[in-house]
Order: sequence, then structure tokens, then C-alpha cells
Amino acid sequence: MENQSEKPVICFLCTGNAARSVMGRIMFEKRAPNYLAIGAGTLVLEGHPMSQRTRKALERFEISDPAHRSSQFGEKHIGVDLVVAMEPSHIEWIRRNFPEVAPRAATLPRLVRDLPKEGSLVERIMKLNLAEVEIESWEEVVDPASGDQEIFDSCAAEIDRLIDQLIDRLP
Repeated sequence: MENQSEKPVICFLCTGNAARSVMGRIMFEKRAPNYLAIGAGTLVLEGHPMSQRTRKALERFEISDPAHRSSQFGEKHIGVDLVVAMEPSHIEWIRRNFPEVAPRAATLPRLVRDLPKEGSLVERIMKLNLAEVEIESWEEVVDPASGDQEIFDSCAAEIDRLIDQLIDRLP
């Protein structure tokens, strides 16, 4: 990912880049203008729009991104400042496939709980020792993929709450 701005780049990561990472990226992008938010997935059909249920869940927050197209996490993402994953398996995937990114990859729940509030973003991320930390089951934002609209709405509400808490912890 070539960063054309001086803003730190935050990559929101889920499995298909069609629901959770899309919700997180769009919500973060609207509320944190000092950052560049992008999204990707670990197992993506490249170039697809977000799911209809994701779009409807975001409408409740009066936000949208009709131009969204799914993107597979890859070489172009290696230079991001932080990867915000939605579940433990995404961190395991990063550690296996992109070990150089592992020191800058954490789940959204872990960041909300553990990210120090003092220092630069880089210093705070390094204090977490993310490449070595044991990933735990509580770190999951449950995938709504096979659920109905109510499940997507519930997921969006959880991500909304977590994004607000993450922004509160960022410089």
C-alpha cells in the first residue's frame, strides 16, 4: 500500500472483506479524519461489492460506500501502520502469511482493551508485543455472514461501539 498522504494507514481485516472489515473501515473513516482507513480480507473474491445486509446495516448509521470493492490482503498492504483484525484466526493468518506485519496486527477488541494511551502510534503498538501475544477467544467480533439482517445490525452496533473506543485510544 503506497501511502500518498502523511496520515497513518489503518487496515481493517476480516475474512471476505464484505461485512465486518467494511463496517469498521467506513465507521472509522468517518470519525477519524487524521488516519487513512482501508480494508482487506484473508479469503476474498476480489472486486465484489459489500453484501446487501452490510449495506442495510450501515444505512442505520447513515453511512455508505457504494464504491467499495473487496480486496485480498497482500503485498500492497505490507506497509500499513496497523492491521485491525476482527477475529483470532485473522491474526493467525497474518502471522503465517505475512510475519513481517504481525508486530502491527491485533484484533479490534484487543486494541480497545490494551492499546496504551501515551506515546506515538508506533510506540504504543510496539509496547503490545503483538507478534508474540497469545490470541484468545474473547477477541472475536462474530462474523454475521450466514445470519439474517438482525445479525448484521447487531454486528454493526458492536463494531460501532468498538470503533468509538478505538478512536478514544488513538493519538
